[in-house]
Amino acid sequence: MEPQKPLPQPRQPEGCLAVAIRVPVRIVVLVLVVPVRMVWDALVVVGRFLNDTVLRPFGRALLWVGRAVFVWPLVGLWRYVVVPLGKGLGWLGKYLVVVPLLWLYRYVLTPVGHGFGWVARGIGAGLAWVYARVLTPIGHGVMWVTRGIGLGVHTAVAWLARYLVVVPALWVYEWILTPVGHGLLWILRGIGVCLYWIARVLLVLPALALWRWVLTPVGRFLAVVGREVGDALGHAWRIAGHISLAVGRFLGTLFRWIFVEPVRWVYRTLLTPVGHVVRDLVLRPVAEAARSVGRATRQALTAARETVRQARADFRRMLLGEPRETIGAALREPSGGETRTLGSSTTALTKD
Repeated sequence: MEPQKPLPQPRQPEGCLAVAIRVPVRIVVLVLVVPVRMVWDALVVVGRFLNDTVLRPFGRALLWVGRAVFVWPLVGLWRYVVVPLGKGLGWLGKYLVVVPLLWLYRYVLTPVGHGFGWVARGIGAGLAWVYARVLTPIGHGVMWVTRGIGLGVHTAVAWLARYLVVVPALWVYEWILTPVGHGLLWILRGIGVCLYWIARVLLVLPALALWRWVLTPVGRFLAVVGREVGDALGHAWRIAGHISLAVGRFLGTLFRWIFVEPVRWVYRTLLTPVGHVVRDLVLRPVAEAARSVGRATRQALTAARETVRQARADFRRMLLGEPRETIGAALREPSGGETRTLGSSTTALTKD
């Protein structure tokens, strides 16, 4: 079962004062708020643009620089210096401090402590025997004597205090202080009643009249004015937002038709065909000519290198003569032009 929606509360009727204040306040507030809202929207747009184009890339660059300058060196220092140094110091501390201290505790201090404990237990047993057999009977006797003396002294002091202090104090309280206190209480009660009526007549009644006939109407008027000003600010801010949005769209459309569309038309109708003509008539022939020149240059350089290599070989043959053929040359594999078959052999012994 779906829950029932709460019924809208009926709006309370408004007085003529609220209606009279609302219209001029909203007009004045709208005139004051519209420029503020337009400036606010412009600042928001500029801030978003700066955030997307300047602040965010600059922040990423700073983050990368911070990592490169601080984080990575510290990570490398921790990983390759501090951790190995800490492990080395831990190893040295373990085998130079902890292990000797454990050995000293186990094989020196523990036996000595056991010996001291045995001696202390013996001394404690002797002291316990002395306490139980000697000091306890003496203490009981002293306590019995002290208790008797204390009981007598307490009885005497209690009798003297009762008849020298308590009984006179009760008599003074009953026959002197109580009547005096009752009289003072009656006098103070009368003075309090007089002061109450004086304060009521001189302070409370004027303050109540001031609150009821002055402050309450002024507060209600100020509350109505404040509520209407707040409502007017809300309405004016929303209306100013719509106005600012309409102005922004108008300026965007105007900028598009004045700058973007002419630039797009020039690019589409003039620059693109001119670029195609320049590409087809100038750039492509120049590229083909450049490729042809490159191929011719590479062929010329290849021929020149081959000529130089041949001349160098001829000059070496003139100076040193023809190279002698070695026996190992006949044992080599055939050249790339000759292939092995089943009816032929490439070795020197079986070659036909």
